[in-house]
Amino acid sequence: MLNLAQQGFDQTITPDFAPKTDIVLMGGGTDREGTGLIPKADSIPRIAAAAKLYRECRASGASCRLILSGGDPQNHGQAEADNYAPYVLAQGVAPGDLIRENQSLNTYQNARNVAAILGDAHDSELIVITSAYHMRRSLAAFDAFGYRPQAYVSDVRHNSVTLLPRFRSFENSELAAHELVGMARFEVYRWLRLY
Repeated sequence: MLNLAQQGFDQTITPDFAPKTDIVLMGGGTDREGTGLIPKADSIPRIAAAAKLYRECRASGASCRLILSGGDPQNHGQAEADNYAPYVLAQGVAPGDLIRENQSLNTYQNARNVAAILGDAHDSELIVITSAYHMRRSLAAFDAFGYRPQAYVSDVRHNSVTLLPRFRSFENSELAAHELVGMARFEVYRWLRLY
């Protein structure tokens, strides 16, 4: 199932930057640690990839913005975008180039709310950063709003064949099932014109 969810996105391809480039980091959740919140383990590679890509974009001479997209779907008391912001700022993202979309609760809302920020002009290059297993659904969501972003895969999950079941394998199966069901639901909603 994991291979099916990640099919076509098993490697990171360096994107092309345009004179105006918008980079969207898709939220991946938060975890409680002590009395605070930290990005989920899956979000750390996304955050690092977003900061790296932003720095490369700026080095190319382009005008670059980083949009952090993610509300508080887990009801932890802080939006993912707000939680991730200090991490990308610490890795070299200029505060003036950072936009927080902190209201979305799912992938479709991520795309809808980012599309509202970008507007109808479509005059900049759009790059979406997320994990391989989440990329297909993310691109489909942006497609629903007329955007054809470049995919930038932050990380790829791998399964290993083992004699005894491992927690990581169960976790991978759950993630893959969530994405495959989510993609199927998305297609049905599109067919019904709900999306």
